[in-house]
Amino acid sequence: MYAVEVRDRIMIAHSLPDPFFGPAQNMHGATFVVDVAFFREQLTKQNVVVDIGAALDVLNKTLKPLAYKNLDELAQFKGKLTTTEFLCRHVFDAVAKAAKEGALGEDGKGLAKIRVTLSETDLARAWFEGPV
Repeated sequence: MYAVEVRDRIMIAHSLPDPFFGPAQNMHGATFVVDVAFFREQLTKQNVVVDIGAALDVLNKTLKPLAYKNLDELAQFKGKLTTTEFLCRHVFDAVAKAAKEGALGEDGKGLAKIRVTLSETDLARAWFEGPV
């Protein structure tokens, strides 16, 4: 399996209002390093997995609506616990949709799977991986 991975970062604010989260129940900020890996069984005729520039563009467009926002105030997250794991799936769904709709060019339509990793610190990260 071949893979290409791109990276961006995002700063957000949110709270996790459930006793399970201890002090993180309160409003706090987070800066996530976001890695998206694109996988395919065979390289394209250009010997790539996907165009890296297009992948970076899709990731940037996916993260931009969340950047410097309080996730608690965004309608799509109303009543949801915006954990790192949850946000991985949110980013995955948006990137997979973009791939299916051609935002990565024809190369994106032949992807086998995508993995989205959000790193909170150098000590903790979460990821979601699924088929395209």
